[in-house]
Order: sequence, then structure tokens, then C-alpha cells
Amino acid sequence: QVQLVESGGGLAQAGGSLRLSCAASGRSFSRYAVGWFRQASGKGREFVAANSWNGGSTTYADSVKGRFTISRDAAEYTVYLQMNGLKPEDTAVYYCAANRLGIVEVTTTSYDYWGQGTQVTVSS
Repeated sequence: QVQLVESGGGLAQAGGSLRLSCAASGRSFSRYAVGWFRQASGKGREFVAANSWNGGSTTYADSVKGRFTISRDAAEYTVYLQMNGLKPEDTAVYYCAANRLGIVEVTTTSYDYWGQGTQVTVSS
């Protein structure tokens, strides 16, 4: 069993930065891949970024490539999403998720555990 808790959301101005954290519990977490997804009001949940279990493989949605960076601190069981150059269209609830396969996946159905989400609002 893996539990995920996101933090770090809030209000930012366009062009600003935020860093989201996803703290995990569960002894097997080190073997899980982690993804970040987001859901804007009235829209479906979309893929943002993912990192394989050993950090050797990473992928990003085209909309965030070059602006967002996913990383993990294995010792702390924490995964981060550094968001730079924020845009109003980045406004959404951001979720972290973990998949036991340990490989990068971009679909929501590929993930076994989800956090509760953290709100990110970017003003223009």
C-alpha cells in the first residue's frame, strides 16, 4: 500500500514559479514510477510529467516541456515538480500518482495510487 500527499500549491503570477511536493509512504515506494497529472475546472485529468522508479526515464507533456521538471529524492520518499514560467493555462488541481510497474506511463488508468491533489492558480 502506498499513500501520497501533495503540497506546495498556491497562487502565482504569470512567469513565476512553484514547486510541488509529493510525499509517499509505503516500503515499496522506491520501486514505483511516479507521475504528475492536472485537472482544470470542467476538464478531464491530463498528464503532465512522469519519472521511472530509478529516475532513469522521464517524460513531459508538450505543454510543459522546458518549463517543468520532475525529480525524486529517493531517501526522502518525495517527488517534486518544479514549475517555472507559469502561465494562466497551468491553473488546475495537480495530482501525483504512483504505478507499481515502475515505468513511465502517461494514462491515468496506468496508475495504482493517487494523492488528494493541490490547487495551483496562476494569475495573468
